[in-house]
Amino acid sequence: MLENTENLCESVTMGFALAQPKTDWKEEVYLAQSCKERFLTQSDLPELTDNGFFMAGLAELAEGYEIERVATTNHTLLLTLEGVGLLTLTERQYHLMPNTLTILPAGLPFRFELVDKRKGWKMAWVLLKPGEKWLPLVTHGQRVEHSHICEQVWSVMNLLHSEIGGRASYRKLFASELSRLMLGSANLAPSNSVLRVQSVFNDIESQLHLNWTVRGIAKQCFLSTEQLNRITKQLYGCSTQQRLIQLRMEKAVDLLYYREWTIGMVAQRLGYQDPFNFTHRFRQYHGCSPREYRKRLLLLE
Repeated sequence: MLENTENLCESVTMGFALAQPKTDWKEEVYLAQSCKERFLTQSDLPELTDNGFFMAGLAELAEGYEIERVATTNHTLLLTLEGVGLLTLTERQYHLMPNTLTILPAGLPFRFELVDKRKGWKMAWVLLKPGEKWLPLVTHGQRVEHSHICEQVWSVMNLLHSEIGGRASYRKLFASELSRLMLGSANLAPSNSVLRVQSVFNDIESQLHLNWTVRGIAKQCFLSTEQLNRITKQLYGCSTQQRLIQLRMEKAVDLLYYREWTIGMVAQRLGYQDPFNFTHRFRQYHGCSPREYRKRLLLLE
């Protein structure tokens, strides 16, 4: 199938032209017995749906692996960690080397397969539901790019898989982090505004005890509140106010493990001067009061 097997590094992002365009597309799936895949599905992890994911998986492939699609209803991303895969498009082929991200928008044919049966191919794949959120990733069509997020994505997806049937708060956190990694990938050059928002939210995570407001954050980012909300939604899939609540409520779960801290102390640590306000917000977010949540932790021990 390869027209030229030399100079693999150059073929990573540029690919190499096929002698003739491929027109005989078909639906095909083949996995050898030694292939291993772990799936992340909406039924096991409903938090995937909230973040715009359809499905995802972790794959360690050996001996044989072939996937060919005529057209898909979801966007497909492949992140290669080890080994080499081969991607075939209508007019080009690419070697999928370690630390590369492959982006395959919905509606277009493709085929990917294992190159070296002995060395195998370790990769993660993600299916994205079509929508405005993922447009920055898919507007430039089918392509392969160098990427520094492959190991991070693999780690986050492993953590997500470990929380199937486990803690909802952790699943929300990991799904949100996976979304953030995806949006920040593909060598997209972030604007200064995006970088400022990310920087300020990094500060917020380390200073949740401060009296953060949407207007104050916008001022610190040199943006209007409308611009701030638009960028925050692009980065985290929610409004600025919702992101603030999310950060505080996820941290609250961690702090409640420290029994020597009273509910009032946890509330103050997270910027709630009124413990009743903290309790009300916690109940809205987690479905129970902080005190009830702490009792459940004791029962699990």
